[in-house]
Amino acid sequence: MRLFGCIFGAIVISACAAEKGNVPTADPVSKARNVILFVGDGMGIATVTAARILDGQQHGGRGEENVLSFERFPNTALSKTYSLDMQVAESAGTMTAMMIGQKTHGTVIAEPPSVIPDQCDAAAIAGSPTLLEQAEDRGLATGVVTTTRITHATPAATYAHSPDRNWEADVTTPPQAQALGCRDIARQLVEFTHGDGIDVIMGGGRAQFLPRDTVDPEHPNQNGIRNDDRNLIEIWSTRRQGRTFVWNKDQLDQLIPAPNAQVMGLFESDHMQFSADRDVRTEPSLADMTTKAIEILKQNKKGFFLMVEGGRIDHGHHAGNAYRALTDAIAFADAVAAADRLTDAKDTLIIVTADHSHTLFIEGYAARGNPILDKARNADGTLQLDAAGRPYTTLGYANGPGSEAKSDTQPAGVKHFPHLAKQFDAAVVPRADLTNVDTMAPDYLQEAGIPMSAETHGGEDVPVYARGPGADAVHGVIEQNQIYTIMRNAYGW
Repeated sequence: MRLFGCIFGAIVISACAAEKGNVPTADPVSKARNVILFVGDGMGIATVTAARILDGQQHGGRGEENVLSFERFPNTALSKTYSLDMQVAESAGTMTAMMIGQKTHGTVIAEPPSVIPDQCDAAAIAGSPTLLEQAEDRGLATGVVTTTRITHATPAATYAHSPDRNWEADVTTPPQAQALGCRDIARQLVEFTHGDGIDVIMGGGRAQFLPRDTVDPEHPNQNGIRNDDRNLIEIWSTRRQGRTFVWNKDQLDQLIPAPNAQVMGLFESDHMQFSADRDVRTEPSLADMTTKAIEILKQNKKGFFLMVEGGRIDHGHHAGNAYRALTDAIAFADAVAAADRLTDAKDTLIIVTADHSHTLFIEGYAARGNPILDKARNADGTLQLDAAGRPYTTLGYANGPGSEAKSDTQPAGVKHFPHLAKQFDAAVVPRADLTNVDTMAPDYLQEAGIPMSAETHGGEDVPVYARGPGADAVHGVIEQNQIYTIMRNAYGW
């Protein structure tokens, strides 16, 4: 199946070129030995700007002049994130575009356009190797690091193939699909057959790998969710010599990188904690995981491919909670800084981008240095007011749970924020009076224009930043699937 645009004469060249991932630039002067792809899930331009300001203010500055780690990279571009069938796209289809070089259906994992969502076609699924699988087949070391479940859409698209992003475990994979040969995503990770297997696997999601009668090692009141009685962690650990499973920061810190060593680190039963909520004694940061991953992958003399996702930026936005989205974006920038320090721009291409954006916006005329999470204020500290005489915040969302505000309360009953869940009056009123509301509180949900139980993705282009061999191809406005070609060309494949 070709991109829709390919059938219309006037746009044959541009649309078909986008499908094939052609990049109108010369081959890199030197080849990359290593490639690291950083994906800030949901990290649109407004998120980058707001995170930059918040980070600067947290370090004692006014904020606007601050620079995040990846903003120092010499090459930048904008990436068009639409999918084959979606104007405002999903993480599954957008990450798939970057991993197989084709724009495809929005809810599938690493499958070509010919595969129909939710329909098992095992033969078609096997026909689109990801960049990570190709790296393994060539003898490179490979790694996947995320703050979400390791089976979630973005990390899954590096190693699995599924017509439905939700088929993370057997309990969410239809029996008829399993009968036709479609394995759940957790099984695909453990039964990965390319090369000698993925060398570094780090994130959350232990429950996807453990049977229902197996107690989680960290949370005695939680069990696995699998119905097939497979303990996939044990299966992975025994399939090859030199494999180590860890589930807390202390165990990760004690790992000593060695040739041919492989590690699986699953640090939560579900998603890992937001950066703002993380217990620094027991759960590693994204920078911690990235650092250890690079130390391990560098043992392979042929080079490596690593994907690092700041996955919970997206979850904070869906909840309408800018504080957690932005603090996770700052933690993501710290992970990029770690990778930049540990690698050489002469042989390592680092690309930093997002899979899609969100509806976060920055508004009003706040004075220079005004706290980004605060209400908009003038230089003398007085509040800026709307037409009805009520204050407003600098940050807001086009839609989301923050619009369901009544008086001075804020709802928090969103699936990504169970710890904030509470009952609230669903009656929508024309703007709450924020005069006495602490909008900088971690649990505050920014106001939103359209009432929704969860905020949605945004459809605008997202930024791309790059340094290292092949980075010169990152410029202008590109199709998202061209990122795959840029990385592949950098290797010289």
